[in-house]
Amino acid sequence: MRMHPDQIPIDAHIARALISEQFPEWADLEVTAVSGSGTVNAIFRVGQGMAARFPLQRAEPDLARRALEQEAAAMTEFASASPVASPIPVALGRPGGAYPMPWSVQTWLDGDVATPISVATSTAVARDLADLIQSLRAVPTRGRTFRGTGRGGDLRAHDAYVQECLTEVEGFRDAEPLRALWSRLRGLPDGAAHVMTHSDLTPWNILIDERVRGVLDAGCFGPADPSLDLVCAWHHFDAPARAVLRDALSADELAWQRGAAWAFQQAVGLVWYYRTTNPPMAWLGETTLARLLADDDVSGTR
Repeated sequence: MRMHPDQIPIDAHIARALISEQFPEWADLEVTAVSGSGTVNAIFRVGQGMAARFPLQRAEPDLARRALEQEAAAMTEFASASPVASPIPVALGRPGGAYPMPWSVQTWLDGDVATPISVATSTAVARDLADLIQSLRAVPTRGRTFRGTGRGGDLRAHDAYVQECLTEVEGFRDAEPLRALWSRLRGLPDGAAHVMTHSDLTPWNILIDERVRGVLDAGCFGPADPSLDLVCAWHHFDAPARAVLRDALSADELAWQRGAAWAFQQAVGLVWYYRTTNPPMAWLGETTLARLLADDDVSGTR
């Protein structure tokens, strides 16, 4: 089932043909589709050690290639800073045959991704994610600034999007508690100076083996609101483990509340956009919103 109106068809047959044509040294490797909850790329395992990633949505090919080059640079920088493993860029592919976009190849990491509930009570994973966030924040920004789009800048810039999401949510649940929560969170003052962040620490990007063993999708590694990576507190954890994460990072009240705001902004979109096309992503949205609404510190009921 397609998730996006402009989604590009891609399957293992097309991927195998592109890989064989453009990288003949890999022509004999098995190419298999990887099932998962991803929304940006179709992923195919290539042999045992690589993954090919094909963007699902159309864009101008030259701009898309530059974006993939920037993603590769960010992944390389992330890998040098992360205390746990992360994929390394291997190659960039060209449009060809039935597929009209550039695409990428990176190293494959073995492991099981987390889910919205699999590590909910794990204080060990909470400490691991705190260690990861601290390691990333220690990387110099070298004068770079926030990329200017997406999560990580001005909360109020997301008002129109959130209101659109809340209108959609009204079709299947009571949106008033969510409206009240966003009304409070959107007015938070600006936070601390921007630092380097992963920018998307959802469960699907964390490999778990009782502890954090790997981190995926680091292509947006860059400067942003330091609260942005705190979204993992509500995406992953119940209240006691969230408290461990907060203590380990010494997050003050403003930082914590802004982290909740970014988690809300992400979750309120997931819960309706992927409701029928990607149920795992919608489940993440529902779980995160439930945790935010039940959190007295965030909801303002304490």
